[in-house]
Amino acid sequence: MKEIALGVLASLFFAVTFILNRVMELDGGSWLWSSSLRYFFMLPFLLIIVMYRKGMQALTQEVKKQPGAWLLWSFVGFVLFYAPLTFAAAYGPGWLVSGTWQFTIVAGVLLAPFFIITLGGKTIRQKIPLVSLLISSIILVGIVLIQMPSAKTISTENLMLGILPVIVAAFAYPLGNRRMMDVCDGRLDTFQRVLGMTIASLPAWIILAVIAVITVGLPSTSQVINSLLVGISSGVIATILFFIATDRVRGNQGKLAAVEATQSTEILFVIAGEMIILGIPLPEPLSLFGLTVIIIGMFLHSYYTMLMKKKQTPTPKTLIKSQGIS
Repeated sequence: MKEIALGVLASLFFAVTFILNRVMELDGGSWLWSSSLRYFFMLPFLLIIVMYRKGMQALTQEVKKQPGAWLLWSFVGFVLFYAPLTFAAAYGPGWLVSGTWQFTIVAGVLLAPFFIITLGGKTIRQKIPLVSLLISSIILVGIVLIQMPSAKTISTENLMLGILPVIVAAFAYPLGNRRMMDVCDGRLDTFQRVLGMTIASLPAWIILAVIAVITVGLPSTSQVINSLLVGISSGVIATILFFIATDRVRGNQGKLAAVEATQSTEILFVIAGEMIILGIPLPEPLSLFGLTVIIIGMFLHSYYTMLMKKKQTPTPKTLIKSQGIS
């Protein structure tokens, strides 16, 4: 339950991304700056945190061991995640991008077979947790219901440009996150891992920034300020909270899926934020029903996680049996 609570809290800060990215696009800001500036602003905050915790030496040693893996999975987990999200913000409102992003709930569950664990000296390929997949699918149905009324007002081209890049991001984020957890194998804490991934992804962000300077010029003051807010709220606070939660349950695909499913609550925060900041109207009844379905799905995930935890907790009776005591 603590991990799910952390996931929901992270979703609150993640929601800032979708709202402010849309604000920047409406103000004429380029997605190239929206994406790269976030990680430029994240870097000093993370450096201060890790240096204060005296974790730089351990991080440097880990990166030197497998620089290729750090570059690859940081690119997947950060660049292929965030660049498509900011690009999609240019073609659709925050609710559309945030709603489509929830596909990551199902994507995270489907990625299970790509990971292998070692038990008793044997390598075992993980299986898709079917119950978690079913519950995640319920949440996904709720997300579809939310979007149906509003999707009718958007052109097919904008709909595709606002959806397809986000689907790429939906797979990239959990894939990069899980692969980096495997690479680190518990030797680094969350702050070190996020900093390492940020540094390893910098070459890509620098390239995007150079392209932005050439094509659209320097960013406006408002875009810089909004990107700073996104960097602190979503890039530092939300990412660290979410990574802490996933780190705690990384050995259990069902619990990991439950934590990743908490990202569905982002759309609730985004709708509320856009109503307040951008003045969008209250969702239609069908959308409100979709919100109810999402909340039910979240409760089911929480309940299932608690059941799994109880089953895995040894009772005095099972301990006696395991020790051969009659």
